[in-house]
Amino acid sequence: MSAALPPALEEIRDEFLALGQKDRLLLLLEFANELPELPARLQGHEDLLERVVECQSPVFLTTEVEDGTVRLHATAPRESPTTRGFASILVQGLSGLSPDDLLAVPDDFPQMLGLTEAVSPLRLRGMSGMLARTKRQVAQRLAAAGA
Repeated sequence: MSAALPPALEEIRDEFLALGQKDRLLLLLEFANELPELPARLQGHEDLLERVVECQSPVFLTTEVEDGTVRLHATAPRESPTTRGFASILVQGLSGLSPDDLLAVPDDFPQMLGLTEAVSPLRLRGMSGMLARTKRQVAQRLAAAGA
């Protein structure tokens, strides 16, 4: 069994699992509408964000680690609601964690949402790619800081 989830991700997972397949897709679309805008300092500066090549849609993300807290910023096109929903789940569920807690998030978290029948494996692989890149960026930031 996977490691325990941080409370925010556990709550998100439980929200999905409490619903039937059709309603899970609707919840994913709700998350798509809740993806926070990039901070002003990042808007128009895609060069400061990393492209998630595992996603068919142009998804970009970056992490910041400050005062022992991780902030994840992501952008995904509105016309790609599934991908945008996955990005929103990760932004909402990972931002505010300590680096160690973020790095401990199970790699199979995307499969824990119960969406394997509702979305394609390619879409789930995209979310896994977002999570993997987020974890790699945080690990690199810790190494650069000498932590």
